[in-house]
Amino acid sequence: MLLPTAVVYLAGFAGALNVGKLPPSLTALQLAFDMTLLQASLLVSAFQVFGMALGIFGGLLADRFGARRLMGTGLALLALASAAGAASTGPAMLLACRALESAGFILAVLPGPVLMRRLLPPSRMSVALGVWGSYMPAGMVAALLATPWLLRAGGWPAAWWACAVASASVLGLLFACVPADPRHAAGVTARPRIGALARATLAARGPWLLALAFGLYAGQWMVVFSFLPTIYEAGGIAPAAAASLSALGVAVNAVGNVAAGGLVARGASRARVLSVASATMALAAWVAFGSHAPFAWRYVAVLAFSCVGGLVPGTLFTTAPRFAPHAGAISTTTGLMQQGSNLGQFVTPPLVATVVGAAGQWQHTWWVTSALACANVGVALAIGRLDRELQARGPAGAPA
Repeated sequence: MLLPTAVVYLAGFAGALNVGKLPPSLTALQLAFDMTLLQASLLVSAFQVFGMALGIFGGLLADRFGARRLMGTGLALLALASAAGAASTGPAMLLACRALESAGFILAVLPGPVLMRRLLPPSRMSVALGVWGSYMPAGMVAALLATPWLLRAGGWPAAWWACAVASASVLGLLFACVPADPRHAAGVTARPRIGALARATLAARGPWLLALAFGLYAGQWMVVFSFLPTIYEAGGIAPAAAASLSALGVAVNAVGNVAAGGLVARGASRARVLSVASATMALAAWVAFGSHAPFAWRYVAVLAFSCVGGLVPGTLFTTAPRFAPHAGAISTTTGLMQQGSNLGQFVTPPLVATVVGAAGQWQHTWWVTSALACANVGVALAIGRLDRELQARGPAGAPA
């Protein structure tokens, strides 16, 4: 099942390309459409619109109608929206296409954990879900490295066309290599009811904690790596070098994601992993943006922020099956978790842009990101309490 699993991972990777194409393109887009920093930040936030509003609904669709079918729909929408975005003649059209890309992204990535569980034995799931969580940094790195070259070759629309082609290619691989959804393939019509799935998930405490933790993490991480190329360019670093430095910072996030799966599989406390990661992110954000340390040390802090921070999504993805109200609601639980992530990513970039615009300096970024990281330490402790409750109940217990 290695090839089908790799194709599932590529679906998340293709979605993340659409996230990573924007940061190196922000300066070109500001010049092309005469946008302010706040207007440009809305392009970052626009990608979160559908995920913020419909994350749990996308998860419900996956649990109700089939994971492969929904993933294919998401990839098709990504391809169409990115192609339409490449033809944009103004910021309003580009914003609308960016919002449609967000719908495609959420539909493409939500079924990932369910398909992984279907394709792999239980003994490999913790590690596999940790690896799955790295789709975002992996795709972003590829886009961060490729986009400056594409900008030189064909301007910002070239990056949008490249993402459209990538999504369409993975769509073909998905239907060629990944087995059809079992109920659909067997011709069985009985499926869980959407209302029952929603009620069970929304009534459980665990999915809400995961959504809150993911939102607090994703907001701070996305704002740092969405604006980092712009920050470095403003500091006199060449665009290609700024993109490369940002790409390395994103890449090391995958290390944390993969490590989280291994730690949880070995019995590490979820609360401890999440708490240490969040506290490290708070300290690293201050060193990177609030201190007067030499550039080398501040860049090391960016790497630590991303690498250790990667433990958070990796741990949350491995926890989602455990905190889901039942095995049939894993996509719905992941959808609520993704909804929290998108909400954090939607709110934080304009907030930071407003703070920077008022203060006139990027150094004040750490006020926002560190506050979110400290709040996540408290959420981690709540996750630990629920985890211990479930452990005490044993296999028959149901999430509260």
